[in-house]
Amino acid sequence: MNYIGVFLEALSAEKGRSQKTLAAYESDLNAVQNSIGDLLNASPEQIQNYLSNLKEKPASISRKASCLRSFYKFLMLEKIIKTNPTANLELPKRMRTLPKYLSPHEIELLISSSGDIKTSVRLRCMLELLYASGLRVSELCELPMSANLGDKLLIHGKGAKERLVPMHEGAQHALHKWLEARGDIDSKYVFPSNSNTGHITRDGFFKILKKCAVLAGIEPERVSPHVLRHSFASHLLANGANLRIIQTMLGHEDISTTQIYTHVLPEKLRDTVESAHPLANNKIKDI
Repeated sequence: MNYIGVFLEALSAEKGRSQKTLAAYESDLNAVQNSIGDLLNASPEQIQNYLSNLKEKPASISRKASCLRSFYKFLMLEKIIKTNPTANLELPKRMRTLPKYLSPHEIELLISSSGDIKTSVRLRCMLELLYASGLRVSELCELPMSANLGDKLLIHGKGAKERLVPMHEGAQHALHKWLEARGDIDSKYVFPSNSNTGHITRDGFFKILKKCAVLAGIEPERVSPHVLRHSFASHLLANGANLRIIQTMLGHEDISTTQIYTHVLPEKLRDTVESAHPLANNKIKDI
């Protein structure tokens, strides 16, 4: 029996994993099987040696290890194997880079510069929604009309998980203006397009965003849809938002993924001390 195929079917049916994710898992598992043979009888030493000999970045090795852990956990739950060869894997330490983000002033410049773009109403709406709601670029581009609930959005994120994301008045207004300009186009998408997908593509939005950055006087390499998502989370946390709330709004499965945004706290804490401490604003007097 092809247990890799059974595992992938379970991921699709029970976890709602995307075709892209399933293809990556299948590729990783086939590579291990081609290297060490029958996965059902693989020993912990074989798995460990395979991962240790990979000439790849730690992040890539960690991803492959995660795939293997999921596969063997599935086999254990289905009682296909009795021992898990990935139970005590040792992986190279992964240096986690801090997320890049723009300042609130730069965000304002970026949004205001959207008025100089030919498709300004649509672009301003997309920028407002990204920054107001922290959407992934795929969630934004594929946003269905049914997601608009007035003051919030119903987002279908990774793993077919739903989440409600509030919109502030500025984002609501931008969305309303775009829907008026959009008119009664026969499309289920908020941002329809003549592309094969029926909606604006990630690449299409990415290119427009780069033009917008140039007009705003910001280095284009510093601007991307994901940078706006990082900015959303960083600014919320810096202004006192609860980490769990940010986790929910971003659609993160694990709180550890959200904790990376705590890089903004030192500056925030310093500002808090300077504004709240009773002696912070006292001028130093000569003695």
